[in-house]
Amino acid sequence: MIEQSFIYGLIGGLIIGSGAALYLLGNGRIMGASGIIGGLADGSARSEWRERGLFIAGLIGAPWLALLALGQTGETHITSNPAVLIAAGLLVGFGARLANGCTSGHGVCGISRLSLRGIAATGLYLMAGAISVYAFKHILGVI
Repeated sequence: MIEQSFIYGLIGGLIIGSGAALYLLGNGRIMGASGIIGGLADGSARSEWRERGLFIAGLIGAPWLALLALGQTGETHITSNPAVLIAAGLLVGFGARLANGCTSGHGVCGISRLSLRGIAATGLYLMAGAISVYAFKHILGVI
């Protein structure tokens, strides 16, 4: 018997990959969430605010709808320390802007297109994430 969490990851990956393919086929651009959000935040995408806003609404709404459809609560094992959550969010946002992309742009779309830049960026941010988790959990003890 296969563990349920594996199935959820597989289904989620298929949905994200399908969404990235549809986004590329639909408007000829890479589905990079940090670039989509960044364009809204810095005002460089004023002419595309509706499309970008709907994309962000889908990112937030789709997991919520999935939880409702599956009758689950969405319980996680994330820390309850708000300072850690805020710092993590800011660091991820800064890193995504620094790398000119995020997991959806480099990881999903870049690797699937065999982009060396995407493959390198994905390897580096996964390594940085592993080091961060080790440091914050085992050395600093905050998570």
